[in-house]
Amino acid sequence: MQTLDKKYMRIGFYPGCSLEGSSKEYCDSLFAVAEKCNVTLEEIKDWNCCGASAAHNLNHELAIALPARTLALAEKQGLTEIVVPCAACYSRMATSKNEISSNVATRQKIEKHIDLKLSADIKILTVFEFLQTYIFPVVDEHIVNKLNQKAACYYGCLYSRPKETAAIEQIENPMEMDVVMAKAGATPVEWAFKTECCGAGFTMSRTDIVAKLSGKIIEDAADRGAESIIVACPMCHVNLDMRRPEIKKQINKDINIPVLFITQALGLSMGISADRLGLNKHYVPTDKVVNCMVKLEA
Repeated sequence: MQTLDKKYMRIGFYPGCSLEGSSKEYCDSLFAVAEKCNVTLEEIKDWNCCGASAAHNLNHELAIALPARTLALAEKQGLTEIVVPCAACYSRMATSKNEISSNVATRQKIEKHIDLKLSADIKILTVFEFLQTYIFPVVDEHIVNKLNQKAACYYGCLYSRPKETAAIEQIENPMEMDVVMAKAGATPVEWAFKTECCGAGFTMSRTDIVAKLSGKIIEDAADRGAESIIVACPMCHVNLDMRRPEIKKQINKDINIPVLFITQALGLSMGISADRLGLNKHYVPTDKVVNCMVKLEA
């Protein structure tokens, strides 16, 4: 049995707005997986919205200050690493850190805005990095089920763009999520829409655009034989799951592939209950995924 050095077990956690609202099940499943592996997540005190998705289009300086304040609070709390599960939040955090780290004048100006000192030395982890660094070393002893189905791992656009803050190694064909799903016993499919945009923040203002873009993603996943779509972004989940009626009208097909957060899929393989993982909160029923679980022999 592998163990992790206790001094590295205090990991900061930034929920962002989505994980406390529309994607509460993402938060619940992340904490369930962490708890199962004896990893403690410590929420950043008094965190604020990162500004996603439109603040940076209105005021660049203040858009940098919003996530910078949270980073400064995390440093003040004594945290050296924070996991940021939301792709949009990660993008804004990484962008802010990048600009502050590369420009002293910018950092000093931002410090005045937030009235906090900021070194920007804190490490920002994606959910993939968190799972591979802190969960993978001990996860094998907790895996009791095999996710016996084909899964389309959908990364969306924010983990691969822009290149200065890209959170994945292969921008055109990322594999980080595929590795996690293989660990859960699923078979990741090869498909063409891994990093295509789902329409993101247009979900309210231009639902027609979201339905068109998301429809192509779901259709291609189905054509490749996928039985589930795995995501790590709250906005992607909203568009692919909640907008299914509009998507059906756009593509003239009724495709009922469920959409799961990566932590929900991994949690199922670890024997965590579907209710604890929030799988009963999705618009597209997840029963087919839950029922496909195969118990591993002891």
